[in-house]
Amino acid sequence: MFKLPFSIDLKDKVAVVTGGGGVLCSEFAKALAACGAKVAVCDLRPENAQKTVDAITADGGIAVAVEANVLDKDSLNNAREKINNELGTCDILINGAGGNNPRGTTTKEYLFPEDLDAETTKDITTFFDLDPKGVEFVFNLNFLGTLLPTQVFARDMAAKDGCCIINVSSMNAFTPLTKIPAYSGAKAAVSNFTQWLAVHFAPVGVRVNAIAPGFFVTEQNRTLLLNPDGSFTARSQKILNSTPMNRFGKPEELIGTLLWLVNEDAAGFVNGVVVPVDGGFSAYSGV
Repeated sequence: MFKLPFSIDLKDKVAVVTGGGGVLCSEFAKALAACGAKVAVCDLRPENAQKTVDAITADGGIAVAVEANVLDKDSLNNAREKINNELGTCDILINGAGGNNPRGTTTKEYLFPEDLDAETTKDITTFFDLDPKGVEFVFNLNFLGTLLPTQVFARDMAAKDGCCIINVSSMNAFTPLTKIPAYSGAKAAVSNFTQWLAVHFAPVGVRVNAIAPGFFVTEQNRTLLLNPDGSFTARSQKILNSTPMNRFGKPEELIGTLLWLVNEDAAGFVNGVVVPVDGGFSAYSGV
């Protein structure tokens, strides 16, 4: 049985979760279903979405797996048609799909004078070697991957009451992390877009907020944070040294913020905010 930190009543609500087959967003989907929502678990990989759905239905919840590419509007429109027919129109949209790409990442944290020698640096990626197509992919996946699902699903949401959108930003949006300029910039765009949407949709009553997770171990970053034997990498040690709580977050520790933000009774006047859930990372100056 899925364990909730507290329960809210989402009966008769339809929730659409993009990236719902991933570590964090599968937890979001399960939590919403445990509160009574009918959940559309959307993912580029339908088998991953189905795993989340199986966990929800095993607990007595209602959910459907939906194959959807957040960068393809036709795919999203097809997903919307399926969801509307099987569950009803969307009330809660969780824009969780996103990620990084090695082609938008530098090998080193800093540029050193010796890195300007092309012959000695042929095996590393400096800032000057970043692949524009890789950077474009990261921006598209995170920013357009938030904008396009909102275009598709918010049309129905704007026509009824009590609807909200939760975007997934990142601590990178507050302070960019070394080595990942594309991902940091893309998540900053998501935070900015969250504020823009909150203003734009205010007259039709659709609230828009975002959650900015700190550091959680997911399938995407596991090899960056953990060695094959499960010990922490050097980068993990730097992260933990900058996190006052001195640990990584657990996916279930995002659920309280999610349920607060989607609850009209608790957060009906909360609009346009980006909430860090980071163990104190954003509050720590390093000294």
